[in-house]
Amino acid sequence: MKRATAFSPASIGNVAVGFDILGHSVAGPGDRVTVTRTDSGQVRILEIRGAAIPLPLAAEDNTAGRALLTLLKSVPPGIGFDVEIDKGIAMGSGMGGSAASAVAAVVAANAVLDVPVGLEVLYQSAIQGEAAATGSAHGDNVGPMLLGGLVIAPEHGAAVKVPTPDWLYVALVHPHFVLETRKARAALKGAYELHDFVVQSEGLALLLAGCFTNDASLIRRGFRDVLVEPRRASLIPGFALVKQAALDSGALGSSISGAGPSVFGWFDSAQKAERASLEMAAAFKSAGLESDRFVSPVSGPAARVIA
Repeated sequence: MKRATAFSPASIGNVAVGFDILGHSVAGPGDRVTVTRTDSGQVRILEIRGAAIPLPLAAEDNTAGRALLTLLKSVPPGIGFDVEIDKGIAMGSGMGGSAASAVAAVVAANAVLDVPVGLEVLYQSAIQGEAAATGSAHGDNVGPMLLGGLVIAPEHGAAVKVPTPDWLYVALVHPHFVLETRKARAALKGAYELHDFVVQSEGLALLLAGCFTNDASLIRRGFRDVLVEPRRASLIPGFALVKQAALDSGALGSSISGAGPSVFGWFDSAQKAERASLEMAAAFKSAGLESDRFVSPVSGPAARVIA
């Protein structure tokens, strides 16, 4: 096979308690990338469709292109890739759009190799790809897209999947508002109190323990962000209202999805998540923003070859 198309789902990075190291995939929206194997030894971006703004065609500057350039270091010499990208995740949405193109690209490319590489190579290649857009190599979106579900995304080595209860659902609401990842990361500059790191680490431990033991009360106790959310909240119009709408609807916790501006909440049933998504969208509308709603199991899908 010399040509393959892969789909990568959207994701929620950070999940409140795990900045740059924890994320989970979301069923519904996603990016598609078609890769054709060549003998050029190069990566060429032939076309990008569905992007609201122009994206770079130079491979080194494109998330899918840079991911494939990194992947080439692990395959026999002389192999090249021609790439077509179909964007399905809004830019600057906090739903992992830059990572999705990188992940779909390496999954499609792996399908056309005579000897496929392992997941760890795909993970590290896609991380380098996302850095083309965000300026930082982190895997909290890449990991869950590759493995599906909730994932711990270390800087080195392979990503680690975390088991999650079947009853755990997410409501994700994306306002029609662009918040660039680089701007959201710039808001995090400055000093932090050591005590805040202790509180955040405690929350991460409790949330993970709740996922491993099917204990909603532990998830609720741990679900908080004292480091990142306070510094980014003002960048998102209506954030406080939307978060409160999620909590009033029974959320175990609610926070900013990735770099924002999307907001999400975890719920102990699909029905609660669906109702909450309506209330969260209404809160965004009261702040002057229309929005899109998504409801998904926290154990969302993984990237896959579709053609």
